Amino acid sequence: MQYLKLNNISCYKRSLFLSKYVWDIVIVLDWFKKQTVGSQFVRAIDSISANIAEGFGRYNKKDKIKFYHYSFGSVKESCDWNEKSKSRDLITIKQYNHILTELQILPKEINQLIQFTNQKLKD
Repeated sequence: MQYLKLNNISCYKRSLFLSKYVWDIVIVLDWFKKQTVGSQFVRAIDSISANIAEGFGRYNKKDKIKFYHYSFGSVKESCDWNEKSKSRDLITIKQYNHILTELQILPKEINQLIQFTNQKLKD
């Protein structure tokens, strides 16, 4: 029997790569930009994969799904920081579009993880 591993979950891998992508952008910003928008953007993006990981580590189906839902909120918050970063000229249009594309895919993948969890685990 093959067990599901965290590093094999698509939304986890995608959000982990996205957090590195945003980190690489923010780390080179000047102090004010980094302290205002940058740190919030990184926290929101990091929270997506962190909540997926925390949910994955829970034993109870209800707890797992609760944390997967938290990651949805982090996706929406990250969308807000992406918009602010674009409007304040902190990121390029190419960076903005890449981040936005990933943030649009993540809810679908997280929903698939929730459906999988609902089907495979007992209450």
